[in-house]
Amino acid sequence: MEKELSFFKFTPSVWIVPTLFVVIMWLSFYTNQVFNLNLNSLGIYPRSWHGLLGIFFSPFLHADLNHILSNTVPVFVLTGALIYFYRTIALKIIVYGILVSGLLTWVVARSNIHIGASSYIYLLVSFIFFKGLYTGYYRLMALSFTVLLFYGSMVWYMFPDPILTELQNISWEGHLSGFVVGLVFVFLYKTPNYVEDMQYDWEKSSFNPMNDAFMKRFDENGNFVNPPKSEEIVVEYEEILCSDTPQQTPFVYHYAENKDYKKENGL
Repeated sequence: MEKELSFFKFTPSVWIVPTLFVVIMWLSFYTNQVFNLNLNSLGIYPRSWHGLLGIFFSPFLHADLNHILSNTVPVFVLTGALIYFYRTIALKIIVYGILVSGLLTWVVARSNIHIGASSYIYLLVSFIFFKGLYTGYYRLMALSFTVLLFYGSMVWYMFPDPILTELQNISWEGHLSGFVVGLVFVFLYKTPNYVEDMQYDWEKSSFNPMNDAFMKRFDENGNFVNPPKSEEIVVEYEEILCSDTPQQTPFVYHYAENKDYKKENGL
């Protein structure tokens, strides 16, 4: 149990990293709206050299207030969950995930400017969901189904539906890229063994039944033989609290031979 809990710790990074991500998003949006800097032109523009810069900037750029509001909570919650449950690989998932999904969007997407943290969100949803199922560990599987419950409907925005993509200016290519990269990372990045497998002495390759004290009590046919002798009796002590002074009371166990049983069975 202690080993399990050691992998899940609420460190400051659980809230600092997602908070920093969200703050950069909102600062970029506020600056762009107030000073009219046209920062959204720094988004991903597929198959153009200047569009490669969007791989680094696009997750922090948003078109309007509804766009950034819809992405703020998922970014904060999913990033925090990733760091809490997968802290040993969380930084790699975040950094490499943004870069690879952005590059994939640059390769396959339509010739429009693609901005927003949606691709990053799909990356996290995909990784957290499939990784939990892949590990088979009950805590991570519970997290997977929680993500499915809240974000399962996002799957419909990964396909080129004219109503959802053209009319609402949704980058389904970015969504699909993030989802695919998250799925690939499930198999690419390994997680530790959260629960150490228990191995009994008799399961070990070095186990020799001839040297085992318990196995010596049985003959070759599996019959119980060689009962313990009185001098082999183990005296155990149990501490009992009596008033203010703890006392040790001995418990002595004696082996009594059953003569009637031997007569009945011809022993």
